[in-house]
Amino acid sequence: MGQRFVDWYSHTHRHSGIQFVTPSQRYQGQDKALLEKRHAVYHAARLARPERWRNATRNWSWQDEVQLNLDRAIEPKTPYVRLVVASEFSWA
Repeated sequence: MGQRFVDWYSHTHRHSGIQFVTPSQRYQGQDKALLEKRHAVYHAARLARPERWRNATRNWSWQDEVQLNLDRAIEPKTPYVRLVVASEFSWA
């Protein structure tokens, strides 16, 4: 079961964080050509039927570096606990 998931994740699933290519395509350097082809297809579609396009097409430009979950704050997995020493308290 685990290997099937790894194969799917690496070779079939297209990730939004790497512009909808698979990790395998990115690792093997195939993503540049795929993104150039997508850009050409979107550009041709927009020229052929401009009335269907209100906004710019998706940005298919290749990115040298990508980061995962950049917008998510890192939360500690355990609650913060402060050790208190009895001498810190006033017992009066």
